[in-house]
Amino acid sequence: MPDFLHEDAARRGGARIVAGLDEVGRGPWAGPVVAACVVLDPGLVPDGLDDSKKLSAARREGLFERLRNCAWIGIGEASVAEIDDMNILQASFLAMRRALDDLPIVPDHLLVDGRQIPAGLPCPSEAVIKGDALSLSIAAASIVAKVTRDRLMVTLAQQHPHYGWETNMGYGTARHQLGLKSHGVTPHHRRSFRPIHNILYQ
Repeated sequence: MPDFLHEDAARRGGARIVAGLDEVGRGPWAGPVVAACVVLDPGLVPDGLDDSKKLSAARREGLFERLRNCAWIGIGEASVAEIDDMNILQASFLAMRRALDDLPIVPDHLLVDGRQIPAGLPCPSEAVIKGDALSLSIAAASIVAKVTRDRLMVTLAQQHPHYGWETNMGYGTARHQLGLKSHGVTPHHRRSFRPIHNILYQ
């Protein structure tokens, strides 16, 4: 289970406010990439906080609502057009910077999930590999980002009901591929991704 080991180390180094930063949605063929930045109150951490990938959808939803009431949260996204324009990695970094900008409190230290840190962050930052399984702050950010993006994909699925986005969240499942064959590419598909590019230019 994630803990406050990385947060406590940052505080011993002089940081007062430590935030976790994570993104979701790099792999799907459709929809934006979404990031979240979260500052937890160590005295008000919801029970069961964990890497979003290890939790059921119902559990994530419940933790998301609890986090909204006990943590500082910032959310950012990068659109399909931005993904196609700058590539998915740079779009992920853009979403992360926007999530940090949306945070209603200014952190002294950032814990960023993964191996790479976006350029231009305004405070000291630390990359934490598999951070959503190690740091409570990053785990919280992973839940917020995941629930936010899942809800968005469910809304898009109502507008485009042939691709199964309400369950596959834009990933290239058999249902999604069948929808592409029968109904073609939508404005929400990532044209820079090879499977979509091949459909458009075959």
